[in-house]
Amino acid sequence: MTATPDLSAFIKAYDVRGLVPDQLSPRVVRAIGAAFAEVVARPEGADHVVVGHDMRPSSPKLCEAFASGVAERGVDVVLIGLASTDQLYYASGSRSAPGAMFTASHNPAQYNGIKLCRSGARPVGQDSGLVQIRELAQSILEQGYAVLAPVERPGRVRRKDVLAGYAAFLRSLVDLSGCRPLKVVIDAGNGMAGHTVPAVLGDGAGLEALPLEIVPLYFELDGTFPNHEANPLDPANLVDLQEAVRGEGADLGLAFDGDADRCFVVDERGEPVSPSAITALVACREIAREVATGTAAADVRIVHNVITSRVVEEEVLSAGAEPVRTRVGHSFIKDEMARCGAVFGGEHSAHYYFREFWFADTGMLAAMHVLAALGESDRPLSELGGHFDRYAASGEINSTVEEAVAATAAVRDWAEATYGPLEVDTLDGMTITKPDTDGRWLWWLNLRASNTEPLLRLNVEARDEETMRDLRGAVLALVRESGNEDVEGLHV
Repeated sequence: MTATPDLSAFIKAYDVRGLVPDQLSPRVVRAIGAAFAEVVARPEGADHVVVGHDMRPSSPKLCEAFASGVAERGVDVVLIGLASTDQLYYASGSRSAPGAMFTASHNPAQYNGIKLCRSGARPVGQDSGLVQIRELAQSILEQGYAVLAPVERPGRVRRKDVLAGYAAFLRSLVDLSGCRPLKVVIDAGNGMAGHTVPAVLGDGAGLEALPLEIVPLYFELDGTFPNHEANPLDPANLVDLQEAVRGEGADLGLAFDGDADRCFVVDERGEPVSPSAITALVACREIAREVATGTAAADVRIVHNVITSRVVEEEVLSAGAEPVRTRVGHSFIKDEMARCGAVFGGEHSAHYYFREFWFADTGMLAAMHVLAALGESDRPLSELGGHFDRYAASGEINSTVEEAVAATAAVRDWAEATYGPLEVDTLDGMTITKPDTDGRWLWWLNLRASNTEPLLRLNVEARDEETMRDLRGAVLALVRESGNEDVEGLHV
């Protein structure tokens, strides 16, 4: 008999992500599907669950097993086939149905995973049902399906293509038909953007052609990622895009991750535009759109996490709207947006969330806003985005630290002894801000401990490059002086 894996090893705070088949097998996924039906779908009174999958070789079989588990609990299933994660969110939101997306985003080919949501694309995480799903699925695997009460009838499984509806819906939110002609290089990284870009930005779904000349890079769907990792936050994965933008004389470049829910932007010079700058740019557009409908700017809210650039808060305030700061993580962003009715939210990791998209994240819609902003302007993106990219940032740097609390306290003591009066808050980790005499700020740093690994994550931003570099070096030396191993890199 096949050994039963410990589900807590790969069902974490926000999603399911594990090795195939050692952790994620059809048997395991069928149990997770049954548990999802019991914990989410049936209590909500949902008459069906929507399920989609990415291009990984293991995805179709796992998707079918999950559907079987759901249907055996008396809930219908609608299989939407190949999809990006935000396409699955569209299906969940437009159909008011719970959903499951099979993807491991940019992880290597031997991994797969499941992103779960309630009806209306509301998140399922450790505080909203994922723990209960994990525990029930574990019981099913260990004790059998007899732990569940009988159902009157099994659900039906049917298929429906929602790609055209998804494309049309996004186009209804951002009109690109009147913008000036743009040449855009798009790197799909052999991921799901190769499926969605032709439909949304081209005429692949039967929609009218847009004034866009698209130069495709790696649009072939291939879950082995033969060209580069589908993680655009790693600079190494942008090299091909940057070269193509310069070589083609393009107006900009777009890079999507494996499941196409994140989008990264480079300007006409091939230079990256930071996700914080994109957050600020889109925020200004969304504020202006709300004001145009008659809403007072003071009643418009924009959510951002604690480690986005201060430019986001400054631009939102300058537009007369209200910035709302929250913890890092999609569930926190989505919950806070729903709570305060925010029109838009952005993260440092290139996740962008929209009220009109059920408070869910969609890299494609963010990309369309960038295209629209550029298409409505006669300036190049380097000028347009440069206004929002005016400070020096370190990016996120990870260090292996066994005693994160002690290391964080040491940094605070050092900073206060070195720089005098500081502002300190603990919304997410520790954020220290050095105020300027003009009432603004000179620099800030954030230290956050990982929930799952012995890592301490550092972000630094300053008004000039030299200050940022000096501060980054001093803090890293303090954090690592006890002999901890250096683990620099981006975390998403």
